[in-house]
Amino acid sequence: MDFNQKRINKEMDTLTENFKAFISYFFILLFCYAAISKIMDFEKFQIQMKDSPLLSPFSEFLPLFIIAVELFLVGLLCYQKTQNIGLLGSFILMLIFTVYIGIMLVTSENLPCSCGGILEKMSWTQHFYFNIGCAVLAFLALVSNKKYNRPVYEDRNHS
Repeated sequence: MDFNQKRINKEMDTLTENFKAFISYFFILLFCYAAISKIMDFEKFQIQMKDSPLLSPFSEFLPLFIIAVELFLVGLLCYQKTQNIGLLGSFILMLIFTVYIGIMLVTSENLPCSCGGILEKMSWTQHFYFNIGCAVLAFLALVSNKKYNRPVYEDRNHS
């Protein structure tokens, strides 16, 4: 590999790491904001959860569980060693939220929003697209990670 190719590879690695860090910071802010909003008005969050036709059977433990998961993901995203697990968790959580919103949009007329804060001001359709965008960002950060996407080459010198 010549000097220019090494320089380009190093710049791409830096760009990829910066992208992954940016997405991680985005999810840290998003989940901190969402969790704190839910904590600040916990009673309202619980009531809205009970009003949801899909979630009401789980409304006793789900509010605390969701907050705990969001804060746990924040912790994972804060450290480079656990960032990929945090991004994977963020991707999965956003998919779960997106599927829930999609089901609610199709099956229910009663649409209580239990998101809190600014996210609560979005329409359900806007929130659906926002969640899709977040899931896509988490997915892109995961697949852009060179450490886990490098092809495995046989080392022919060591048999």
